[in-house]
Amino acid sequence: MLFRSSALAHFDAHFAPYQACFQSRTRSVEDAARLYLHGLFQCHRRNMEKMAEAVSGSHYQRLHHMLSESTWNRSGVRQQLIADANNHFGYASALVIDESAFAKKGEMSAGVARQWNGRLGKTDNSQVGVFAAVVRDRVAALVEGELYIPEEWFSDPARCREAGIPEGSEFCTKGEMALNMIHRLRREGLRFSHVVFDAGYGHLPWLLRALEGEGETFLAEIHADQAIYLSDPAPAVPARQSTRGKTPCRLQAQIAPLTVTAWAMTQPASRWCRLSVREGEKGEVVADYLKQRVWLWDGVEQQARCWHLLVRREIGGTKLKFCLANAKPEASLRRLAEMQVARHFVERAFEDAKGACGMADYQVRGWQAWHHHMALVMVALMFLAKERLANRDTADLLSCNDLLEIMRHKLPTKIKTDADLVASIQDRHRRRQVAKNFAYKKQAFILSASNRNGI
Repeated sequence: MLFRSSALAHFDAHFAPYQACFQSRTRSVEDAARLYLHGLFQCHRRNMEKMAEAVSGSHYQRLHHMLSESTWNRSGVRQQLIADANNHFGYASALVIDESAFAKKGEMSAGVARQWNGRLGKTDNSQVGVFAAVVRDRVAALVEGELYIPEEWFSDPARCREAGIPEGSEFCTKGEMALNMIHRLRREGLRFSHVVFDAGYGHLPWLLRALEGEGETFLAEIHADQAIYLSDPAPAVPARQSTRGKTPCRLQAQIAPLTVTAWAMTQPASRWCRLSVREGEKGEVVADYLKQRVWLWDGVEQQARCWHLLVRREIGGTKLKFCLANAKPEASLRRLAEMQVARHFVERAFEDAKGACGMADYQVRGWQAWHHHMALVMVALMFLAKERLANRDTADLLSCNDLLEIMRHKLPTKIKTDADLVASIQDRHRRRQVAKNFAYKKQAFILSASNRNGI
C-alpha cells in the first residue's frame, strides 16, 4: 500500500491549504493546529493534557491558546472543507443533516442541558451539535457543525457570557439551524445533489416546504403517524350551510387522511420490491421497499404537496421506516432507496469521528473552543475520507482505524528516553499543582466573602 510509506507527506499535502486559516497579523497558531491534529490521530485519549504528553513538539499552553483563545479563521476552514468535498465527493453526493450528543458533567459548558443523547439512549446532561456531512460511495465526511444552545440559556446573560457565547446570539431551533446550514453551504459553493435528514427534521412541514421552494431535492424520514392523502385533498373553504353562526373561513380537506402506517399495512405482498442497497461487512444489505405518490397538506397552504412516500422493511422484520421525497415524479424506486441509504453512512461518519478523530474527547467549556475542536476534527476526518477514496481501487477494505494505526506508527512521539518520561511526569505534576493552588485560592475567597457577610 503506497500510503504506508508516505503517510506524513499525504497529511502535509492535505493540511497545506488550511494553513492560512491559522495565521493572523500578530500571531500564528498554525504549528499548534498541526500538532493538535497529530494528537487527534496519535493519542488514545484526545484531550490537551494527553496530547501535550505524547505529541512531539507540543506544549499544553500552546494547544490551549489555539483552541480556547486564538481567533483563527474557522469560516476559512469550512470553505477549504467545502473545496475538498467538491474535489473528492462531487455533485452526486448527498448532504446529510444530523445531530450528535456529547455527555457532560456540570452546568458551565456552553449549551449543556438535560437533552436526548442517542449514544446513551436516554435524556441526560449533554451538549448537542447539529452537523452536515457529504456522503458518496460508502464514504462520508463532516463539513460543518454548530453547537445547539437550548432556549433556557438565553434567560441568563451572565451564564452566556461566562461560556463565551457570542453577544447578540438568539435562540435558534435545530430545524432553523439545519436550514441556515444548508443555505450557507450552498451559498459557499458546496456541490450536492440532494439533502437527507431523519424524522427529527422530517416532521417539520415548514422545513420541507422551504427546501422545495428553494429548488432543493430532499429525502426526509418521517414518523409512523404522518398523515397522508392518496389523492389531492383539494383544500377549500366550505360553503355556508345556514344563516346562523360565523361564515366559514378556514380551509378544509375534501377527503379524509390516513397514516402512513395504516396505508402500508394494507398493501399486498406483490407490491413490495426487494432491493440490494449497499455492501455490508457481512454481505449485501437487502431490504423490501414500497413506493407511492401521496399528497401532504399542513392545514394552512392553499394547495397540497404531491411527493413520494418510500417505505422500507428489513428482511424478515416487521418494523417499517417511512420517508418523504420531493424527487422528480419519474424517480425510480431504486433511486429513492439509494437516497435513503445515505443516512447509514453519516452514522458511520460519527463513529469514525469519535473513534478515530477524538470528536467526543474534548475537555473544554467555551463556545469558541467547542467549535474550534470540531473544525479540527472535521479536517482530520476529511483527510481519512480522502485517503480511503484514493485507495479504493487497490484497498477497498481500508478503514479509518487502519489509517489511524498507520498514522500512529509514522508520527513521532514525544517520549523516547527515560529523561523524556521524567520530564513529562514533572510537567504533569506542575500543572496539577497550579490547578490545586487555584482551587484552594478560590475556596479561600468564597469562605472569606461568606464570613464578611455573616453567613
